[in-house]
Amino acid sequence: MSRRVKLTVAYDGTDYCGWQIQPNGITVEEVLNKKISKLTGEDIRIIGASRTDSGVHALGNVAVFDTESSIPPERMAYALNQKLPDDIVIRQSCQVPDDWHPRYQDHVVKTYEYHICNAPVPNPLKRRYSTHVSFPMDVEAMKKGAAYLIGEHDFVSFCNIKTNVEDTVRTVYALDIMQEGEDITLRITGNGFLYNMVRIIAGTLIRVGRGFYEPERVKEILDEKVRTAAGVTAPPNGLVLVEIGYNDSENGGYSEEERR
Repeated sequence: MSRRVKLTVAYDGTDYCGWQIQPNGITVEEVLNKKISKLTGEDIRIIGASRTDSGVHALGNVAVFDTESSIPPERMAYALNQKLPDDIVIRQSCQVPDDWHPRYQDHVVKTYEYHICNAPVPNPLKRRYSTHVSFPMDVEAMKKGAAYLIGEHDFVSFCNIKTNVEDTVRTVYALDIMQEGEDITLRITGNGFLYNMVRIIAGTLIRVGRGFYEPERVKEILDEKVRTAAGVTAPPNGLVLVEIGYNDSENGGYSEEERR
């Protein structure tokens, strides 16, 4: 009897060419397909919720696959973690309805974090998980600029020109900027994000923090609706997909992130 298993996947994306299978290098999806297939003895092709880019990390990406394996769904995480490399971990596994799809649900909330190390010289221990900015940054100015992005907007100025979508309107529920010593974290929650949107927002707010843009410039960038108006795309190593939350019967309603 076939069952659909949902996985919550964490990974260090440094050594992977992103999530989605491609011909030019190893990807997270490829590794998972191979290891699950070996575990179950089936030809497994997982379906992922978010196709993170090369070098981007995750604590809570979501994927599903169908299997006739006798391994209980809730034990699949333990069984897989014995076979996966150290930089990919299944944090949770469970059974979901046969038609449950991680990208097509009535209500999806995604949370990302972008990490910055703001110090005169780089910290080699943080190089894989944060972007280094050597010049002083005005975090209060960044917060003022970030406030213009909260709510429903057309984010076409904040997406890669290669984005293949017709609707570029998204809703940002929260965008918090926190500082602890030399570490600055941008935490953004929304109903979905365009290609490179979070990294372009980070690149733009970094320019605000360095004084190249006034905070009000962020609103002007939104209104101009052209990619060249915004800042550069920040490097991938600072980006983490923290969580994907769903409001459905499968997981008992809203996730902890959505209830905040």
